[in-house]
Amino acid sequence: RERFAGLKDIWAPVLLFVFVIGGLYGLPFLPRFTPTEAGGVGAAGAFIIGVVTGRLDREKILASLLQATRTAAAVFTVLIGALIFGYFLTVTQTPQKVTEFLTGLGLGPYGVLALIMVMYLVLGCLMDAMAMIILTVPIIFPVITHLGFDPIWFGVIIVMTVELGLIHPPVGMNVFVIKSVVKDVSFSTIFKGVIPFVATDLVRLVILIAFPLLATWLPTRMMAH
Repeated sequence: RERFAGLKDIWAPVLLFVFVIGGLYGLPFLPRFTPTEAGGVGAAGAFIIGVVTGRLDREKILASLLQATRTAAAVFTVLIGALIFGYFLTVTQTPQKVTEFLTGLGLGPYGVLALIMVMYLVLGCLMDAMAMIILTVPIIFPVITHLGFDPIWFGVIIVMTVELGLIHPPVGMNVFVIKSVVKDVSFSTIFKGVIPFVATDLVRLVILIAFPLLATWLPTRMMAH
């Protein structure tokens, strides 16, 4: 009886989850929306649930809005910088020059791809994922399209490589984030816990590079649908 009584506290999150995922994948009894719209619907739904259930009071709402404002300001600052950087790249024709340089090395498509992945692994020690992607993709993307790689497949590969760069030894940026949260745990212990994830990510990268269809089949089917 107590277990069934406890279920009344989870019906709202479950309904919200079904509504968001169902709308995202186009279930017949729900309105259909894009992933971006799904995020907005989920956030709005969670806010309404919090207010109705009394879990969000005025102080928590103000704190949440303040944190959201700070996050949005940080994101837009990066985007503004990326726009300025993109204009600079256009004026200086940097992507074209980088494309000519890399393709002229004689490494072949997969050799150039390996260089790009190593670059992202190194940058993962120094930059956060979003800034890394925004600042480098305008330069790297023309190279990838020139080499004949699928853009969707490349996007999946880059996201996985960036995330791998943020956790791999010896200077994974996210490891320092974890250390700041759990200060009583040593870096060596954290890195030992990270190694299995690094190994599995490397295996997944090799599989996706060997079989690109794994990354493009589902998006192709969804676009056709």
